[in-house]
Amino acid sequence: MSDFIEYDSRAALFDRLAKTVAAELARAILARGKAVLAVPGGTTPAPFFKILRKAPLDWAKISVLLTDERFVPETSPRSNTRLLRENLLHDTAEAADLVPLYAPADSAEQVLDQLSAGVQAVLPIDVCVLGMGADMHTASLFPGADLLEQALDPDAPPLLPMRAAGAAEPRITLTAPVLESAGSAHILITGTEKKAALALAQEVGPVAQAPVRIVLNRKGPTSVHYAD
Repeated sequence: MSDFIEYDSRAALFDRLAKTVAAELARAILARGKAVLAVPGGTTPAPFFKILRKAPLDWAKISVLLTDERFVPETSPRSNTRLLRENLLHDTAEAADLVPLYAPADSAEQVLDQLSAGVQAVLPIDVCVLGMGADMHTASLFPGADLLEQALDPDAPPLLPMRAAGAAEPRITLTAPVLESAGSAHILITGTEKKAALALAQEVGPVAQAPVRIVLNRKGPTSVHYAD
């Protein structure tokens, strides 16, 4: 089950989340000699990234990967990798190792094995930060997506391509087993629309209708961080 933490402001949310994630990464490095951080794309987490990148961590021992990526080159403003480079991989975090979820090709399927090998090499994830859409998707696990059933399977590969009516372009996403096995998970949401969606997702129902349930209901520690 997940904990719900509500903040007085988004600034307070981003600050507290960054400090929490930094502490968890530090503990992972102490325990394992390295750490793996998975983070969402989009513009919402940018302020969180800008705080986290200043954390006094041994970033050279940290691998960073996205929870999902749009299948577009980094030159595109839609690229989550581009947003990550612009907002997180600076200051002390510049030394982190970025595990790619995109490679040039005509389709995601053509580079899936290559990208999967890179992800598999760093698993398991120590700290996973996720977003959630108003449709209750997380990562690129959209309700009604073409390969959602395969991505939710306990034996799913670490990465799958995904296409959905709610996604403007093909995606590559981490799958349910990877998200469920993360050491700790944090869901970052802002705004009343997503708070209402969270309430629906917390009700009992099929995971396929609200894929964020795979994280909300997982056995490992999960926190939902919310501000209007």
